[in-house]
Amino acid sequence: MLHRIEFILFQFFKWIVLALPLKSASRLGAMLGGGAYYIIGGRRRIALDNLRMAFPEKTEQERTKIAKGAFRNFGIMFVEMLWFPNLTEPILAKLVTYHNVDIIPDAEDRQKGIVLVTAHFANWELGGLLMGKRLRSSMLIIVQTQTNKLVDKVINEHRCLFGNRVVPMGMSVREIIRTLEQHGAVAMAADQSAAKESVHVEFFGRKVATHEGPAVFSLRTGAALILFFFVRKPDYTYDSYVELISLENLPEDREERVIALTQRHTKVLEKYIRQYPDQWLWLHRRWKHVEETSPDA
Repeated sequence: MLHRIEFILFQFFKWIVLALPLKSASRLGAMLGGGAYYIIGGRRRIALDNLRMAFPEKTEQERTKIAKGAFRNFGIMFVEMLWFPNLTEPILAKLVTYHNVDIIPDAEDRQKGIVLVTAHFANWELGGLLMGKRLRSSMLIIVQTQTNKLVDKVINEHRCLFGNRVVPMGMSVREIIRTLEQHGAVAMAADQSAAKESVHVEFFGRKVATHEGPAVFSLRTGAALILFFFVRKPDYTYDSYVELISLENLPEDREERVIALTQRHTKVLEKYIRQYPDQWLWLHRRWKHVEETSPDA
């Protein structure tokens, strides 16, 4: 019963959002996200703790400003995602400027599949929607299932408006391998904390548990490993950046290869976060599992 009530409220809010022009919807999201900073104390504390670890050189005032921006960013992302059914080709032409996109058809020409990696950065949902649109075939997106199945269904419908497919994270391995072996593309966000047993790579000066899936799938199938980010500009339009991660000069040992490749794409992620810190989702415990170092190290 509670899930049905949540769904009704969700659908009512979506109806309001769809009635607005896009920029008005984006501003509404910024306002709601800004308000959430003061209301959701637990997430605010997590964000500020993360920022102290990532930017010890910054003042508390500077870190607070970034945290507020991160909350606003999440609000904008969520509201814009609800607005997806209104997207048209003329709107998209003004909304996004693409950079380095020739990397994608070049990777498709290799016919070994593509592992597309992004982060919870700016509007990652828009990025997934539109990266799939640029491919010759449909893209498989690995998603985290929402607790409310009714809401989850609507969100996944929005992700698939331009032909993408989705698969829940816990059921994805077989489908990922099949898609890559058929020279398709798979997209995943790999920036949140991984299990303690995962590989540890350096991120903002600390070795932290990091999802190894992108590296493992790329190395196993020979698929290209590509990062993409949609960076929001002050006018609520986006610059889209694509970066190819080199698979050359990796160690011979399999485990070391996975670690080295994971470090490569994590380093690129850190570069973008340092450039646009308020557009990353600082609201989760990214430094949950940090590799302990010996006092003599």
